[in-house]
Amino acid sequence: MFVPRVNLPEHMPSVEGRWFLIDDRQQVLVLDGRIPLGADAPIGVEAVHLLGLDDGTPVWAARAKAGFDDPDDAEWMNLRALYGRIPEQEWALAGRASQVLLWSRDHQYCGRCGTKNEPHSIDRAMECPTCKLQSYPRISPAVIMLVEREVAGGGTEALLAWGAQFPGRFYSALAGFVEPGESLEECVAREVREEVGIEVTDIHYFGSQPWPFPHSMMIGFQAKYASGDLVIQETEIVEAGWYTPDDLPPVPKGGMSIAGWLIEDWIKRMAGR
Repeated sequence: MFVPRVNLPEHMPSVEGRWFLIDDRQQVLVLDGRIPLGADAPIGVEAVHLLGLDDGTPVWAARAKAGFDDPDDAEWMNLRALYGRIPEQEWALAGRASQVLLWSRDHQYCGRCGTKNEPHSIDRAMECPTCKLQSYPRISPAVIMLVEREVAGGGTEALLAWGAQFPGRFYSALAGFVEPGESLEECVAREVREEVGIEVTDIHYFGSQPWPFPHSMMIGFQAKYASGDLVIQETEIVEAGWYTPDDLPPVPKGGMSIAGWLIEDWIKRMAGR
């Protein structure tokens, strides 16, 4: 079990730890197909952070220094390519490491008075020694929702959209970031209305996923079609439509993203009718 910590327990002996080493391109170092394990990092590092203990093993995140030769069997991989190459628990920790290192890089100085920040002694925070402003890791909440519409004869079809951010034809559930002062359910209804012009009802929670691209929390919902015709927001959506499990465009199914989990859950429910 992973337990977050910012300091090692007192009197903990020097033991081997797992090292998530990330370069300036946000690539993770893999040695011989594994995350490095050792008492020290296998290359030169800076900005070292303890993430916590994983079954008693220290887990470290560190920025790789430029100019060091890679060890034998070294491979640098981005987080998406890393999925499936290492255990899922380690992949999640790699995402955590990426977010912590980005945060520490972007909060070296106080945003209020400009003084150089210092690590907080007991919290995951940077603290200004002058004005005491504390800066915690940024997490941006975003909703992702699969909208379903009933069809004659039973079952539902799902609303899937080809987002403008995808270079090739690829469809997924709708998603968007939460605005200040907005509930998650209000965000679901607003984003669906803005992106495809319809109204939804029966919005209910599905699940959540930390999403380290670069620092989001994806909160999944399922919703039902209420009214309206599809009118896409062309700056965000290339194409959108209603699909049955037997007539799907290219979509994620399961895999590393909550979008795939939502779609896979719907497909299984339709198969079990």
